[in-house]
Amino acid sequence: MQLRVSAVQYHLHTINSFEDFANQVEHYIKTAEEFDSDFIVFPEFFTTQLMSIGNDKGEALTIQELPNFTEQYRALFIKFAEQYKMHIVAGTHVIRKGDRLYNVAHLFYPDGRVAEQAKLHITPTEVNEWNMSPGETFEVFETEKGKIAMLTCYDIEFPEIVRMAKAKGADVIFCPSCTDDRHGFHRVRYTSHARAIENQVYVVNTGTVGSLPTVDFMRANFGQAVVITPNDIPFPPKGILVEGEINQDMIVTADLNLELLYQVREKGSVTTWRDRRIDLYPDWETK
Repeated sequence: MQLRVSAVQYHLHTINSFEDFANQVEHYIKTAEEFDSDFIVFPEFFTTQLMSIGNDKGEALTIQELPNFTEQYRALFIKFAEQYKMHIVAGTHVIRKGDRLYNVAHLFYPDGRVAEQAKLHITPTEVNEWNMSPGETFEVFETEKGKIAMLTCYDIEFPEIVRMAKAKGADVIFCPSCTDDRHGFHRVRYTSHARAIENQVYVVNTGTVGSLPTVDFMRANFGQAVVITPNDIPFPPKGILVEGEINQDMIVTADLNLELLYQVREKGSVTTWRDRRIDLYPDWETK
């Protein structure tokens, strides 16, 4: 089984309307279509660009108002997934359930279905400044190209949840991210490499670039798209299939060969998944 993925280094800039947002999104999707991609992934918090539209006083919208775009967001990506026959990991969008806000990754299927995965681990900024709540459940999603998981940014820094994803059958971890400086960026990047090695999976990570000068906590972005592999002979020596140019508006594309994962899990230089000591530290699969 092989799948082609495109990852978007999404350029945040001030816009005037939802139509501006839709046009920018479609530009990236059309680019991925030209590469015959099966999946395209957008970054975490890329819909905060909608906050820059502002209100009738010329002030940026607040995070509390961002969920007001949820119906338009869902309708837009359902349309694009069906129209372009592509699986779209549409980054994350802030949704409201009751009186709580959640940072939720969305998977839009070519047949119109929508799957959601709320971010499970919430950063101090998300808690203190935006009053976000953590997700309560975790799922792995079936697609015609195999099983995938969506773990957002900070989630990838916790080995237990990625181990659970692999135990549930995921071969590809999509990791939408949003980091504002080199420190945050490298925390996500280095732990993504660790998770790929530990579980012998692919990790597809991408982040926001550019700036939203009127939107608090989105003024600085440091991002780069990357497709990360296990570190073994069938793969590139540094475990990187492709990566973008840091902080540039662009899209990168690569082919993920799932058969290579199965081979290294069985006969690799190391077999980290098979050699885990579940007698000492049981994983989800054995409970």
